[in-house]
Amino acid sequence: MSLPILRLHDSDQPFSLEAAESFTIPARFYHNAEIYQQEKEAVFYNSWWFVGHASQVANTGDYMTATVHDQNVFVTRAADGNINAFYNVCQHRGHALLQGSGTARAIVCPYHAWSYGQNGELKFARNTDKMAGFNKCDFSLKPVRVEVFCSMVFVSLDPDAIPLVEQAGELEAEIRHYCPRIDELMFAQRDTYHVESNWKVLIDNFLECYHCAPAHKDFVDLVDMKSYRTRTQGIYSSHCSGQARSTDSKAFSFQPGDVDFGYAGWFLWPNLTLWVYPGEPNISTLQMIPDGPVNSIEYQDWFIATPEPSQQLAEAMAYQKDVLQPEDVGLCESVQQGLHSKGYNQGRFVVDPERSELSEHGVHHFQQLYVAAMGAEIMNGDCDS
Repeated sequence: MSLPILRLHDSDQPFSLEAAESFTIPARFYHNAEIYQQEKEAVFYNSWWFVGHASQVANTGDYMTATVHDQNVFVTRAADGNINAFYNVCQHRGHALLQGSGTARAIVCPYHAWSYGQNGELKFARNTDKMAGFNKCDFSLKPVRVEVFCSMVFVSLDPDAIPLVEQAGELEAEIRHYCPRIDELMFAQRDTYHVESNWKVLIDNFLECYHCAPAHKDFVDLVDMKSYRTRTQGIYSSHCSGQARSTDSKAFSFQPGDVDFGYAGWFLWPNLTLWVYPGEPNISTLQMIPDGPVNSIEYQDWFIATPEPSQQLAEAMAYQKDVLQPEDVGLCESVQQGLHSKGYNQGRFVVDPERSELSEHGVHHFQQLYVAAMGAEIMNGDCDS
């Protein structure tokens, strides 16, 4: 039985499994604190969460940290070559073990100096050698599921999670088509955005190009919109243009690279988007992270094939950071304000039979995944005011 807030209210129109017939999810799903708390378990603790590229933990002792909603974890490369993941919490008094990313020969708690190996075992605990009944084996770090997918590292807090490679279907083949050298890439930079918007507004915005012509003049000068198509499948969707409109656009200039195309992007449930721009090998990830019911943090990580970006990649990265992202942030923050209005509750998905660049069926696909994960009873006429 779902919470009353997750059921169809008198003022709601039902969400339909048919995109062309459906209303969007009600506005309260974008700002209600009770719904936000429900999302932790229903959405994020049960899904795969992106942490970084395998190149960032290439050597023994390399580590990266991440926060899965409000749960702190880290991944590290062990001496046997395996990448392991653990909750980032000392088993003595609960202090965080690691911050950010780096390399550590031993994982030492900064509070009381308990020391752990890269396999999670407790190596040393000061002043415990004479304690009766103290067994170091009882205080190993708690493991977290970890998987490497397309050379990207993901974790899941669900010990029974279906492997990502099984859930993702054809996604790996699609990514490798547009970025054949993904295994050779390395971390270049992270851009951080603090957005006054619910995380789902940011996902909704990525999943349609209905707004591109009015809001992203430079993007539509770069990408051939006539060949832009959105395809949904399982837990992901692809958003690709077969060719560039111009190699010398208002966005940036480039020379065709390994694969000649206009733009390739993907959404991977629940909160990750991936971008490949034309030109030299590159991929970037834009992760939408909840920071309360009406705020989000976006991390955009860039991965390239050389230690420093070329001029054309530097221009693409600058365009993304200085032009496209600020345009989208402004749109999403305005939408978030509108979702609080007494004059709005739901809209309709604009969907055409051709599934053109103007079609919003990708947004419907995400909201359908969300409704199912939350157990929201908003797809029938049974009202609960």
